Amino acid sequence: MAIPRRTLGRTGVDVTILGLGGEGVLRTFGHDKTAYQVINRALDLGINYCESARAYAGSEAYYGLALKERRRDVFLTSKSHARDKRGAVEHLTETLRNMKTDYLDLWQVHDVRTEDDIEELFARGGAIEAFSRAKEQGLARFIGVTGHQDPHILARCIERYDFDTVLLPVNPAEPSYKSFMDLVLPLARERRMGVIGMKVYFRGLAARLAEIAPLETLYRFALSHEITTAVIGCDTIAHVEDNAGMAERFVPLELQERELLVASLEPYARRLMYYKD
Repeated sequence: MAIPRRTLGRTGVDVTILGLGGEGVLRTFGHDKTAYQVINRALDLGINYCESARAYAGSEAYYGLALKERRRDVFLTSKSHARDKRGAVEHLTETLRNMKTDYLDLWQVHDVRTEDDIEELFARGGAIEAFSRAKEQGLARFIGVTGHQDPHILARCIERYDFDTVLLPVNPAEPSYKSFMDLVLPLARERRMGVIGMKVYFRGLAARLAEIAPLETLYRFALSHEITTAVIGCDTIAHVEDNAGMAERFVPLELQERELLVASLEPYARRLMYYKD
């Protein structure tokens, strides 16, 4: 069996419905061997969406060491949390050097949280100028935006700039607490944006609720919505293989199943969805 693919919005690129996130063992330093194995096992299993961020410890460098001649096999993405043009340019330079590549397939504005973030990003000399310039120069094929704190802030970003993609939380606790799916997904659909799901397993908290929502159910919930792929960080080869198996045998949840899952997790929603970082 092969992992199914979906088209990443108007980019026209087909990516696997499971992406390798830049967290897990990749958000460390000093675990080169394990990170190398995790990345290459993901590629061996057919995963072609690989994500990182300038803020994710040694993640970018791990990709640079692992991909080598396989760079062309992946849709490679990273992010910058800089809010000014100079900082974003410096981040991109460092990202490309760490990942040992001449370009990113997708460069994303990382974790927009507040009105102040928006004002800085879109001000004269703001980071958006660097992102636009990178796309014009071919250093980034596509530009995206990410957020997991406030859906209204993420929606405002989408309304102010013609982003190609958006990365947002997609899980059954999310609709009961500051719902990105209700507010941001329709905007993304109108603009034919590629939608990337994160926090599918509540950022590692899912094990505490395994009786209510097994991991595979959570994965099926996310991919039963109008998203292109779900990015999941992995600690070991076994984690990669388990997630790839879920992707290969993916069957959408029925609407009633999704609604029951949302209702069962509503009492835990705030605790599961509120993150300080």
